[in-house]
Order: sequence, then C-alpha cells, then structure tokens
Amino acid sequence: MDTHVELPAAPARTSNPLVRAIRAPFEARTWKETLYLLLSMPFGIATFTIVVTGFALGFGMLITLVGIPILIGMLYVSRAMGTVERVRAGLLLDLDVPRPYRPDPPRDRWWRVFVSRATDPASWIEVAYHLLLLPIGVITFTITFTLWTLGLGLLFLPAYGWALDPPVQFIDSWVGVYLGDDPSVIAGFSHEVWVIDTPVEFVLLSLAGLVVLLLTPWVVRGLAMANRALVRGMLGSDVTERVRELTASRSAAVDLAAEDRRRIERDLHDGVQQRLVSLAMDLGRAKEKLDTDPERAKELVDEAHEEAKRAITEVRDLARGIHPTVLTDRGLDAALSALAARSPVPIEVHVDVARRPPASVEAAAYFVVSEALANVAKHARASKASVTVRRSGDRLTVQVQDDGAGGAAIAEGSGLAGLRDRVGALDGELHLLSPEGGPTVLMAEIPCAS
Repeated sequence: MDTHVELPAAPARTSNPLVRAIRAPFEARTWKETLYLLLSMPFGIATFTIVVTGFALGFGMLITLVGIPILIGMLYVSRAMGTVERVRAGLLLDLDVPRPYRPDPPRDRWWRVFVSRATDPASWIEVAYHLLLLPIGVITFTITFTLWTLGLGLLFLPAYGWALDPPVQFIDSWVGVYLGDDPSVIAGFSHEVWVIDTPVEFVLLSLAGLVVLLLTPWVVRGLAMANRALVRGMLGSDVTERVRELTASRSAAVDLAAEDRRRIERDLHDGVQQRLVSLAMDLGRAKEKLDTDPERAKELVDEAHEEAKRAITEVRDLARGIHPTVLTDRGLDAALSALAARSPVPIEVHVDVARRPPASVEAAAYFVVSEALANVAKHARASKASVTVRRSGDRLTVQVQDDGAGGAAIAEGSGLAGLRDRVGALDGELHLLSPEGGPTVLMAEIPCAS
C-alpha cells in the first residue's frame, strides 16, 4: 500500500501589486518593523541622555582625573548599548549585524585594553549612532504613528461619530462629524469646521483611510530599510571593506601556497636530491671496488651510510617544516616546547588552550612561533624570550617577546610579511611592536571558531 502523503505546497510569493498591497498590513514583518520604528524614540531618548550626560561629566571632570574612569566606563556603557541595538535590529528587522570592534590586545598590561578601545574608530562611530538615534527616532515615531492612527481613524470614522454624542470634532478640531438631520446641532461647534454629515462623505473618508492603511506598510518598510542601512553602517562591519579584506586574504593564501611549493621544491633540489645523487655515486663506486679493492669498497659503503643518514635528517627537517608530526599528534604545547628546546636562546613557553583549535589555526600558530624564534636566534641579540599562546572564546592569541635590540619591521618579501599573509589568510591579524633598543613583541590573533 502506498503510504506517501503529498504535503501542501508553500504559498508562492505573488507578484501582483494589488494582492501584495492588501497582504502588507497583515504581515508579521510590517508589525515588527512598526514596533522597531516606534521604539526608536524612547531608545533614542535613553541613549542620547546617557551619552551626553556621561561624556559631559567625564570631560568636565578630566582636570581632576576623576573624569578618566568615567570616560572609560562610558566606552563600556556605549558598547553595551550598541549590543542592545544590534539585538533589537536582529529581532525586529531580521538584521544580522557583526561586531565591528578590533580584538582586545593581551591583558599583560592593564591599560592596553582601554587604550585599544579608546583608539578604535568603531567605538566613536557607535557613540555618534547613540546621539543620532534620538532625532531619527523622533522622525520615525512621528511618521509611523501619524500614518497608522490617521488611516485607522478615517477608516472607522462612521463608528466614531455614531458612538459619541454630537457634535463631535475629529483631527485637531478641523473636521466635524455629525449624524442626524438637525441643523441646529452644528451650531455646537466652537468655530468653522468641515462638517461630515452625509453617508457619501463618510464612505469617501473611510475609503481614504483604507488607502492610507494600504500605503503605510510600504512607508514603514522604506523607513525600516533606511534604519537597516544606518545600523549596518554604524554598528557593524562595512560590507565593502569586508569584501576587500576577504579578496586580499584569498590572494595572500594563493601567493603563500605558491611560495611554500617553491620552497619545498628548492629544498628538495638543493638538499635531499643532491645527497641522494651523492649516495648513489658512492654505492656505484663501492660496487666497482667490491671485487678488486674490498677495503676501499668498505670505506665507500661507510660514506654512503653516513650520506643516507644525513639525507634522512634533511627529509625529517623538511617534513617538519611542512607540518610537524608532533603538532598533529600532541598539539601546540608539545610542538612549541620542541621548538623552544632546539632554540639557542632560552625560551619560556606558556600554552593555555583548553580546547584544541582547528588544524589550520594550529599550523599557523606554529609557524608564527617558528619564524619568530628563528628571527630571535639570528637577528635579535637577545638573552631570553617567551612564547605565550592563549585561547579566549573564538580567538587564539600568539605572542612572542624577546629582550633583544629591537628595530624589527614587517618589510615586503621578508619572513614576517609571509607570516602576516599566512595569518591574514585565516582572517587573523599580525602586530609587531619593536622599538629601537627593544623589547620586541610579535602578536598574532587568529579566529578559531569550530
């Protein structure tokens, strides 16, 4: 027996403008956007008052130093209000707004987080949004409330006039409503008004109210669209800039892969291949001497054996440079500890990663530390260095610090530029602080959501 049940098809979205106009006042989207526009004024009053009061107090008391913690606190309050606005836009405008802030730096210095937030352009754009929300909210509230009440008032004007005792005044006292046939009642109006006292006039006004109600959802949607653009532009990441960043990171990933391939080819050709050729030649000579000069053949075999061991070592080093086995098997802590053990400079390693990040993130972190420690050994003239790896939420922070001479820079074509491209390919950032005289701090921040 066939038990297949045909499910009803989802209603198709019609392109008929009349049907869409009739549906619009009853759609959930219309009322969610209406609620958003009406709430913008009270939210704007709150944000405007808090921002103006807080920053005026902070800057006014700055001379006494009491204003500093007030201003710092206002940055946190502003971000909290920005989060509320993004949530409100997500619930009522179906808008997913990404957080635009730069990631916080490591908390090894208490003041770094505050300086980072104070110098982040997104923080001040957000403050400007909180100030603009009041005038924008007043405009959207006035237009939305006026159109809905006008449409409903005109539509139900006959019921309004019938329910109240005549004479009735409507719409700011310039329309008078009267039901009946006694002209003397009109004298009850306080001044000259437009009297609606015939069925035809009532029907015309009700039809006008219906037209207003059918047009209001489209006005609401236009205002909501403008608010979406405002929220996305001032409280979220710029989409155009994001596309440019992704294009650049993709190009960097392609260039990095090509550079890695060329490096592997070069290492194979100049190292392992040459040793294998030398090994083959030694074995060939030993074969020729085996019958006529056994002692010389034995020496050649011994040389071939040593050459084979050197080739194995180079292959192992080459494989480690591509992706070390210990990183795959035991994670970052063991892999970085092995790197530190091979460094001629004493290295202190701290790894705080409760949950392993994706393999690509681990590999990028490993190569950042590997290149940084190689630079420390070759150029820094340092007596010690430290490696700190920490995972906080969905970001992995890698920091390498040494007490060397400083003066390092990310120059195009350098190893640090390659690290920047490797980290950028994963949507991360690489920062370098290396004043003359040191110390040098290299920090990479890599998203690791999984």
